[in-house]
Amino acid sequence: MAIELTLLSRSYCHLCHDMEEALAPLLAEFGVSVRVVDVDADPDLEARYDELVPVLLHGESELCHHFLDAAKTREYLSGIR
Repeated sequence: MAIELTLLSRSYCHLCHDMEEALAPLLAEFGVSVRVVDVDADPDLEARYDELVPVLLHGESELCHHFLDAAKTREYLSGIR
């Protein structure tokens, strides 16, 4: 089964763009896809994650927020592969 991560993002957020860019090598390394979700388009997500954006999730598991924690994300992906 393919692994899909979710990146909660905002179009005007430079940290969001930075995380998406930094994530690309890990996506390629592990054959993982990412779905970028505009947190402002969903009131529930905005209420829950507003100040943490960008947030990288796998299902309900929060892998990191504000900045990509590449080591933690790599370790997580290695464990679920």
